[in-house]
Amino acid sequence: MIIPELQRFLLQNSEHYLIPADVVANVNMDNRLGHAFLVLTKVRYAKIPVLDNESHFIGFISLAMITDKMLALDHVSLEPLDHLKVADVVERPDSDSIISDLVDIEKILHLLVDNPFLPVVDDDGIFVGIITRREYMKSFNELVHNLNKEYDLVPIQQPVSSAMKGPK
Repeated sequence: MIIPELQRFLLQNSEHYLIPADVVANVNMDNRLGHAFLVLTKVRYAKIPVLDNESHFIGFISLAMITDKMLALDHVSLEPLDHLKVADVVERPDSDSIISDLVDIEKILHLLVDNPFLPVVDDDGIFVGIITRREYMKSFNELVHNLNKEYDLVPIQQPVSSAMKGPK
C-alpha cells in the first residue's frame, strides 16, 4: 500500500499523466499492414494502440510484429503488407494491463515497471489516451526534490541493540 501522503503528492499532478487519445498515434484494426508500417515508421514508436471503428481499444501493433510477417525462409516479402490487416497480427493485452482508474497509482506503478506506456479506457472500453512511464517519472522527480517542502521528514527512532553499541 502506498503511504497516503505520497499518494496525495503524486495525485497533485495526475492531470499531466494522461496523454489524450486525439494526440496519440494509432491505427484501426481494419487497416492494411502497409498502413500500420508507414505510421509506425513515421512516428518512430516501438508500438502503437489499435482501435476498432468505434474507438474501442483492441491492442497494440509494433514494427517487429509487422516485419515478422514479412520474413520468409529465404527472402523478405512485401506481400503481407497488402494482404494482411492489422487485426491479423494485433497483440491483445490482458484486461489487467488496461487502465480505467487514473487514481489507482499502485496498479499503474506496477505496470509501468515493464511497460513504457499503458492504454487508458473509459467504462465502455473507449480509448481515452495513454499514461507514459516518462510522465510518471517526472512526477517522481518532483516528489524526491520537493516532498520536504510540504512535509517534515523525521526518521523513526530504532532501538539500538547491545551488539550495535560497540565496545565500552
